[in-house]
Amino acid sequence: MYKYEYVKLKCKFEGWGGIAGNIYRFKGIKAIIESKAKIGFRYVGFIPTKQRGTGHIEELVLVFEKKVENTNDKV
Repeated sequence: MYKYEYVKLKCKFEGWGGIAGNIYRFKGIKAIIESKAKIGFRYVGFIPTKQRGTGHIEELVLVFEKKVENTNDKV
């Protein structure tokens, strides 16, 4: 059996990108993944939860899983 945890992130404005327009970034993703790994969770992917009309992702949810033993399950 697996236990899942979810971490919601919003992109932040970082500045102007000239021809490319505004620059937005998701900050802290690496630190979040590393902190979850230290407590036994594994990063399994992300779910875009809010998207702009241009197709750019504005919010996302990081998904983590951890194998757990459930001794109360009946087979």
